Amino acid sequence: MTKPGVVGSTGTAPTPELTAESGGPPPALDTGYFQDPEAVHAALREEGPARKVVLPHGWETWIVTRYDEARAALADPRLLKNGRVLDQYMDPEQLGDEMVFAEALRAHMLSSDPPDHTRLRKLVNKAFTSRRVEALRPRIEAITEELLDAMAARGADGEPVDLIDAFAFPLPMTVICELLGVPFEDREDFRAWSAVVLADDPTDDEVRTASYAMAAYLSQLIAAKRANPGEDLLTGLVQARDDNDRLDENELIAMAFLLLVAGHETTVNLIGNGVLALLRNPDQLDRLRADPSLVGGAVEEFLRYDGPINLATMRFTSEPVRLGDVEIPRGQFVLVSLASANHDESRFPDAGRLDVTRRGGGHLGFGHGIHYCVGAPLARLEAEVAFRRILDRFPELSLAIEPGEVRWRHSSLIRGVERLPVRLS
Repeated sequence: MTKPGVVGSTGTAPTPELTAESGGPPPALDTGYFQDPEAVHAALREEGPARKVVLPHGWETWIVTRYDEARAALADPRLLKNGRVLDQYMDPEQLGDEMVFAEALRAHMLSSDPPDHTRLRKLVNKAFTSRRVEALRPRIEAITEELLDAMAARGADGEPVDLIDAFAFPLPMTVICELLGVPFEDREDFRAWSAVVLADDPTDDEVRTASYAMAAYLSQLIAAKRANPGEDLLTGLVQARDDNDRLDENELIAMAFLLLVAGHETTVNLIGNGVLALLRNPDQLDRLRADPSLVGGAVEEFLRYDGPINLATMRFTSEPVRLGDVEIPRGQFVLVSLASANHDESRFPDAGRLDVTRRGGGHLGFGHGIHYCVGAPLARLEAEVAFRRILDRFPELSLAIEPGEVRWRHSSLIRGVERLPVRLS
């Protein structure tokens, strides 16, 4: 197979192979794409609403980049998610080695379609209503203060502190572990497994090892909940019935996996990306400090400007799907770029500028349609509390490295920095 043209390697304009008129193979997104995906997305939006590309890990897929078509694709029932019916629509050779992922982790609602999705989502919706989430505010505020106290002690002499390790990760991880009833001392193991399965560059053996270790851990945890029920959400899922039918073992394991991963990854990167955006835009940081009432709207702007999800999880076409003037054939992988849609100038004028006073409605930071993020109310609350307290506690917060030294994780799905060293004073 001819090697595709490479785009995104320098963070500048893509090479000519990106254009549809070239007639060549799909362009490849190299590892430079992770550091500056918007440079590539902007070129793709100019070309059309959707384009076939080769991802850094080698998969050919269509990427949807314009806002209107992205929103439509997220709600299109012809774009399926259920891997168990994938072989009905796909050439087996296209599947490659991606099935190394532990089967027990695949049966969650983000990888299912109605009616399974409807049944699974109904079981957790009630745990994430705005009212129930708001009841968690005092505990979230208490955890926040504990972590900021520890940060202040570590950075008292002007020593750099990694905001991700010290605050952005442990805050949502503590909250979701307490909500689900997961021992918090196991958090580092889970973080390591999660980093592998969400990355684009691990080997098949690494993915297999991490996913099977995660599935085994969750299976043991579920068995413990059966033997010693608690008041937590995971116990509730173990005991839950829907139309007198319990979740099967794989569904329980997969649901726990999804809630743990999504329950911390989204907020970790919302906080990290948002703080970095403010430190890179000091005028907006000053404006937010001067008027803390803007924090709620600023969180929506962080979700739009540099949100925690780049490409939404994989879909595939069960029949030809037309998006704008592009028709995607049956049996094709499709990724919707939430990040690109949120920078579409036709929907968000001056989209490349951070504006904490921007009206936040309509962004796709949490997706759209039936797979809209079930934990969005919790992520918003955690982020609101986090930003209010960070800005209040550390008025001299600054980057401890040059902005160009910030490195982004190698993940097409997750948009987040590897580390964020800061000085508190």
